[in-house]
Amino acid sequence: MTSRGLGTVGRIRRLSLVAVATAALAMTTACGAASSSPESVSGNWNEVVAAAEQEGSVYLYSTQHPDNLQKVKKAFEAAYPGIKLEFTRGTDVEINPRVETENRTGKGIADVHMSSDFTWVTRAAESGEFSVEPVGPAFDDPAYERSRSVIDDRLFLVSGAAFALGWNTDALPAGLDKPEDLLSESLRGRIGVVNPAGFAPVVDEYRFFDKNWAPDFTERLAALKPRIYPGALAVAQALNSGEIAATPMVQPLVREQNAGAPVGWKLPQPYWGTPWYSHVLASAPHPNAAQVLADFLVTRDGQIALSTGYASALPDIPGAVARAQDIPLPDVESLTAESVDRYQQEWHRKFVS
Repeated sequence: MTSRGLGTVGRIRRLSLVAVATAALAMTTACGAASSSPESVSGNWNEVVAAAEQEGSVYLYSTQHPDNLQKVKKAFEAAYPGIKLEFTRGTDVEINPRVETENRTGKGIADVHMSSDFTWVTRAAESGEFSVEPVGPAFDDPAYERSRSVIDDRLFLVSGAAFALGWNTDALPAGLDKPEDLLSESLRGRIGVVNPAGFAPVVDEYRFFDKNWAPDFTERLAALKPRIYPGALAVAQALNSGEIAATPMVQPLVREQNAGAPVGWKLPQPYWGTPWYSHVLASAPHPNAAQVLADFLVTRDGQIALSTGYASALPDIPGAVARAQDIPLPDVESLTAESVDRYQQEWHRKFVS
């Protein structure tokens, strides 16, 4: 077994002692994995690729930025013109239940799933129900650092989100230097935040603010009556349009700046982030094409397509803002369903009531 880590097998093993399984995942595990799927080729990599070209298509579920996914589609189809890539982009709250349902019913649509919800990823790795081992040669590239990047020979690191301070340069020409700069009365009603409802990593992010920036950071932030959005992408769009002036929780606005948008960003120290893991689904209707896509995601061409504004899983990737392996993992042991629910209620009281 290999594990990403804070370096050790024990880190992943200890997660199994934590009672973090949601009811949906428990039901999925109890009902069993998909009953059957087309045959995967067990020969050499050229035979896998030939079988993938016979299948002719592959489907990806992902929470990544849609522009990056379009780049992945273009680059993958250029590398493998005999395989058409389609994808569905959505939030983890939307997509993870689809993966569970497809696995439970055996009616797979997706072949590869990419998630930024490390709590869900951990449960999936623990259960072993959802994934098969990736077999492509790119996973053994020393630059990928497999021992730091693959959990239980199933879930593999492809990217990471490093969250920054962001601002609209028309509203704040001087920008933001540190998190405390956000806590200004002049920004009342002009800050954007993400609703953590149903999304454990965002709960972890808010806890990070209070632990690392100031013990009362979220209380003071809530007192400024920020606008609430469903995700970081919506926050970025609101900054671009001038609907809000600033935020403590946006992904680096690299592509927006390249497009001429009036925005700025800075990674605070320390910054919060979350890794993106992918896996080849046990319910994949195109199991060989799934392996080819999985391998492509961790090649240099795949990483260049995937990493604009994100942390990359390979070094020296143009457009990347950090290395995904260096993002600290969320504190899964504290993200039980009960504690997340309690925090969400507290958050609602602070930010909405």
